[in-house]
Amino acid sequence: MWYTWGVNTNTGDSLTSFFSQFRTFHYKKDEIILRPGDMPQGVYFVHLGYVRLYSFSKEGKELTLVIYKKGDFFPVVWAFRGQEPSIYYFEALSDVTILRAPRESFVEFIEKNNNAFMEVNNHILERFQTALKRMQYLAFGNSKSKLASILLICGRDFGVEKNGEIEIQIPFTHKDISNLMGVTRETVSVELKQFQNSGLIRYNEKHIVLKHTKGLEEEAILI
Repeated sequence: MWYTWGVNTNTGDSLTSFFSQFRTFHYKKDEIILRPGDMPQGVYFVHLGYVRLYSFSKEGKELTLVIYKKGDFFPVVWAFRGQEPSIYYFEALSDVTILRAPRESFVEFIEKNNNAFMEVNNHILERFQTALKRMQYLAFGNSKSKLASILLICGRDFGVEKNGEIEIQIPFTHKDISNLMGVTRETVSVELKQFQNSGLIRYNEKHIVLKHTKGLEEEAILI
């Protein structure tokens, strides 16, 4: 990780404009940003790239809980309540640019800016809805339906549509997907190969491309 000062932004977004006043940090893919026991040094805002929040079970099983994209901030609970150290891992899922603001400045800004308050609420609600859907997918169905559901969620949240296909912008490895699903990497590899052979997906270098979303919807339990 290294840092610079300031980032030029032209989005007009209230949160982006606020965070652009503060120090900019750069993390390489797979670099840990926060780990359990760390006290956050501020509120982190994703300017470029993707960050995943994950934890381990007592048995050592890894599970990805949230993926943050451009425009998201973390850690959400600490940003408003403070005091407690992180209980999760936050890791760069790609090369990442982070803007970091003091918690006190962030809270004061939110309290005084209605537009920013609404943006924050929207971000939190979006994450909550995604978490509920993933809970449904993890609780019901077999590995094939779970994988189809996760791919559709990632296509919606991190995809770019072109020529009737949706390319997921995160270069997911099979291990990344297994951590999202809560199944083994070997299971993911087998199911992805079947989806590829049946024409539901293809690869563009390291990116998964959803070729046939209707077919994936038929495999999924819930959309």
